[in-house]
Amino acid sequence: MDKQAKKRKRSTLGWVLSFAGGRKGSYVGSTLLAIMSVVSGFIPYIFMAKIMRGLLERTADFPYCLTQCLWMALFFVLNRLFHAFSTTLSHRATFEVLANIRRRLTKKLSRMPLGDVLDESSGTYKNIIVERVDSIETTLAHMIPEVTSNFIIPFVIFGYMVSIKWQLALLSLITVPVGLFFFALMMRGSQASYRNTVVKTKALNDTAVEYINGIEVIKAFGKAKTSYEKFVIAAKEGADCFVEWMRRCNADQNAALVIMPATLLALLPFGVSYFINGWVTGPDLLMLIILSLGLITPFVIAASYMDDMTKLGTIIGEVASILEKPELIRPNILTQQPRGSNIVLNGVHFAYKEEEVLHGVNLTIREGTVNALVGPSGSGKSTIAKLIASFWDVGSGSITFGGVDIRKIPLDDYQKKIAYVSQDNYLFDMSVMENIRLGNPQATDAQVMEAAKACGCHDFIMQLENGYQTVCGGAGSHLSGS
Repeated sequence: MDKQAKKRKRSTLGWVLSFAGGRKGSYVGSTLLAIMSVVSGFIPYIFMAKIMRGLLERTADFPYCLTQCLWMALFFVLNRLFHAFSTTLSHRATFEVLANIRRRLTKKLSRMPLGDVLDESSGTYKNIIVERVDSIETTLAHMIPEVTSNFIIPFVIFGYMVSIKWQLALLSLITVPVGLFFFALMMRGSQASYRNTVVKTKALNDTAVEYINGIEVIKAFGKAKTSYEKFVIAAKEGADCFVEWMRRCNADQNAALVIMPATLLALLPFGVSYFINGWVTGPDLLMLIILSLGLITPFVIAASYMDDMTKLGTIIGEVASILEKPELIRPNILTQQPRGSNIVLNGVHFAYKEEEVLHGVNLTIREGTVNALVGPSGSGKSTIAKLIASFWDVGSGSITFGGVDIRKIPLDDYQKKIAYVSQDNYLFDMSVMENIRLGNPQATDAQVMEAAKACGCHDFIMQLENGYQTVCGGAGSHLSGS
């Protein structure tokens, strides 16, 4: 388990790059532009120091100072332009990543055994695919270019300071270990705290979906008060877990953000001492002071993404856990053509997790016949139908269609042969015509109408306000009472 967890943590960036597809180059370009942006934002400090040096040495006149100010303004504009181009590229790449994640998740769910899909509630899947994936947009769009660039620039600044006076350069960093210590205190238990927010948020989402979907039944049976209390408790726990986490981190975070950037705390008194003793010139000391003011800020900006990186790893881990689940094993190409449409179950055993519900079932359903499975609730009738529809694989034994084991038939080919009509139905928020057409996207309007007539729905549909163009609403809500 530890090895698998380590592998997943190590491959978070790999997952992101796999989702990026052809947009990988955009992230590289965004990072380069972000580095150029930070460099452009640092260069004005050098021109500022040159002005101060000239004033102290009485060599700077008005045209000289004006020229330096114009250079400062130019690099300030470049800083903004590079930043804008960088974020544009990273956002475009990120939106492609989010779209690919959602595409792969939804495709994966269609290829997974139905039992594995039903192990999680629809609210959980909706939370991951919609809210959780959406929540990493800011992290992906800003973290890769900005963290990279803001980690590089402090080293460049510090190298320049060392070239001026290495002793004072080191003294300017004296507050960094203290700040890092407080950051470390802040990060204690952050993984557990974040996972707690994930659990509580999922519980809130599931409770909300359950409450909204069941509101009609809840009111009919007079359970509105107790059901609403359950939702209120879930909402309070969902908020409290974030509040407690933030409250625990506040003092340490504020201490780190106040202490770490205080580079002048040691540099200024020691620098003055060095100047008095003639160990450093006034202009050099001034340059060190100016540079030190921009030394820690990029690092603090980069460090501010640490929580987001933890969050990204957790969410990518959730996505990966779904994408790595086993699929129904089916070939891509049909190698053996079924002969006829006879369906034969031969010694079929099947279990829901540990509980076996089918014990060596033998059944033959001949082509052109009507067959009924009769028995008490829970006897396995729906399970047999779902196994025939290839929603699961049998535990042992086999199911054949036209003499071919259904596990040897490509899923797309098989689904064109078998139509499964569930006792649970769902209508999407689109027209009646488009809902019916989902069974065959290439069907013409005339073919859709013929299908509706064949199953006795045509007359009912024609009585709707707009006939086949009537919008059903989510779960068919617009058709209620029709």
